[in-house]
Amino acid sequence: MEGSAAVACLRPNYLLSSSRHYSPFLHSSASSSSSFHRKRSSPFLLKFQSKPHFPSINACQTASPISEVAVEVPDLDWDNLGFGIIPTDYMYVMKCPRGGSFSNGELKRFGNIELSPSAGVLNYGQGLFEGLKAYRKDGSILLFRPEENALRMRMGAERMCMQSPTVDQFVEAVKATVLANKRWVPPAGKGSLYIRPLLMGSGAVLGLAPAPEYTFLIYVSPVGNYFKEGIAPINLVIEHELHRATPGGTGGVKTIGNYAAVLKAQSAAKAKGYSDVLYLDCVHKKYLEEVSSCNIFVVKGNVISTPAIKGTILPGITRKSIIDVARSLGFQVEERFVAVDELLEADEVFCTGTAVVISPVGSVTYLGKRISYGDGVGVVSQQLYSVLTRLQMGLIEDKMNWTVSLS
Repeated sequence: MEGSAAVACLRPNYLLSSSRHYSPFLHSSASSSSSFHRKRSSPFLLKFQSKPHFPSINACQTASPISEVAVEVPDLDWDNLGFGIIPTDYMYVMKCPRGGSFSNGELKRFGNIELSPSAGVLNYGQGLFEGLKAYRKDGSILLFRPEENALRMRMGAERMCMQSPTVDQFVEAVKATVLANKRWVPPAGKGSLYIRPLLMGSGAVLGLAPAPEYTFLIYVSPVGNYFKEGIAPINLVIEHELHRATPGGTGGVKTIGNYAAVLKAQSAAKAKGYSDVLYLDCVHKKYLEEVSSCNIFVVKGNVISTPAIKGTILPGITRKSIIDVARSLGFQVEERFVAVDELLEADEVFCTGTAVVISPVGSVTYLGKRISYGDGVGVVSQQLYSVLTRLQMGLIEDKMNWTVSLS
């Protein structure tokens, strides 16, 4: 099975017992998140009774699967998961010198990492991240298109002058990390395990140059809905002065700097009661680009339009999947320049992304004018959301071969 191969390198030589003790970093992260729910009377983390040993993922030959180790089910309020960090058990780490290849990845206890103050990621923003989810289905766990995340990270690494794992290394590392943290995958229908792969320039560098070492790291957290509204419509405001990306820049790759750039406008929007910000192109200031961390779609009749990928827009994996699903359902999908004026005549508008899946838009405000799209969730948004989420959770036949089953 997929799961057995992913954890074949783990040979537990320790006993686990419950503990309330974990690092100050993990404690502060958990307590600062409003979405972190657990009963105070019951611990949920584990400690080692003897020193743990994790052999290299690439080096070991045979071992007992981690699933053979008895572990407690986390004492979380699964019905009220938000989208925030909840410390789990393990993270995956693999390193590579510049010009070399990644190898000898290993699972480590989730916790702080050590970086030089002159690390490339800290000084020059040489970093990328990905996001994907795992869902529980009966006795197995499903991943959704992990190879697409691997390919996107490799594309981003090339743009950012970074070494990157191979597609196989990426996917196997994701599998190992999920299986090592399988007790944190929410029950079916209660949420998902969010998987965050990172690629960073961890080597020390003073002058502007690519870092001499790179670290690939994966951590996970159980999550619920990204927006507090859930599948309910969100309210966007169009930003016409600040811009997310420029032609020739890095808007088309998932580099960390793209997200820091949207915080100012997003914070101002949320202070005024909006859910998020929709950005326009920086040249003509009239074509739709993205929401802060989501792709945008406009529905008119049987036609679904979305901004074309032209270097300033992230090629979202959910975006790509929705396009394929919509076409399979008989919709005409157009990838092109979408003018802001088209929002005035639209039947529906919705956003897509790994975290939100699909989020219907209830209103868009532009230059003080509010455009509303009726009450509740639009018919097209609901149809696409239902099909895609049922595919992701294994509730309908996967004719696309998009899911990967772990057990």
